[in-house]
Amino acid sequence: MLETSLYGPVKGFLESLGFVVQGEIGGCDLLALSDGSPPIVVVCELKLKFNLELVLQGVDRMAVSDEVWLAACVSKRGKGRESDVRFRNLCRRLGFGLLGISQAGKVEILLSPVALAPRRDPRRRSRLIDEHRRRQGDPVAGGGSRAPIMTAYRQEALSCAAALADGPKRPRDLKPERPNAPKILLHNVYGWFARTDRGIYDLTKAGREALERWPQHLQSTPAE
Repeated sequence: MLETSLYGPVKGFLESLGFVVQGEIGGCDLLALSDGSPPIVVVCELKLKFNLELVLQGVDRMAVSDEVWLAACVSKRGKGRESDVRFRNLCRRLGFGLLGISQAGKVEILLSPVALAPRRDPRRRSRLIDEHRRRQGDPVAGGGSRAPIMTAYRQEALSCAAALADGPKRPRDLKPERPNAPKILLHNVYGWFARTDRGIYDLTKAGREALERWPQHLQSTPAE
C-alpha cells in the first residue's frame, strides 16, 4: 500500500465538510481551502502508520494553516500508535486532528483538531493559497514524492508548449489566452522552448516529449 492510496478517502472526507481539496501543494500532502475570503486553510499529512515523522511534519505545517490533520492507516489489531494514550495526548496538546483509515478506505475521526493560536508565516501561507487557486483541477494525488509535481506553473508551461506544437510563434501570439507566456518562454525553466529568431520561439525535443508525457493536462484552461 502507498501513501497516495490514503489521499482519495481523506479528500472525500474533507470535501464532505465543504472544503476544496488539492494534493501536493508546497510540500503538503493535502491542502484544503474553504469558501470565503480569507479562506480557512487546512493541511493534512499522510503516512501509512502514525509515527514521530508524521507529527514533525504537522508541526512544520502549523505556521501556514488554521487546522492540521494527521492521517494514517489504523492497525488491524488496534495496537498501533493511534491507540497509544501518550501519542494522542501529544497530538491534542499540539492541536492536531487525527484521522484513521481502515483497509476498506473508511475514514474515522480519532481526535478532533483544537483551535490554537499558531505563529503563522504569512508569506508561506499566501504562496500555498495562491498555488491552490492557480492550479487547474487536482492533478496530483497527495502522499507521492517520486514523480514531478504538476504545479500551476507547469500547467501553464504545458499550455504554452501545446500552442507551439504546430510551429514557432511570438510570445505576444500566446499572451491573449496565456498572460504569463512571455515570462515562461523567456525563463525556460524546463528547457522546453528555444528562441529561433528575434522574438520567435519554438519547441525543443524536451518540450515535445513533455506534451507526450502529460497529454491529460492539455485540455486545462490556462490560469489567469
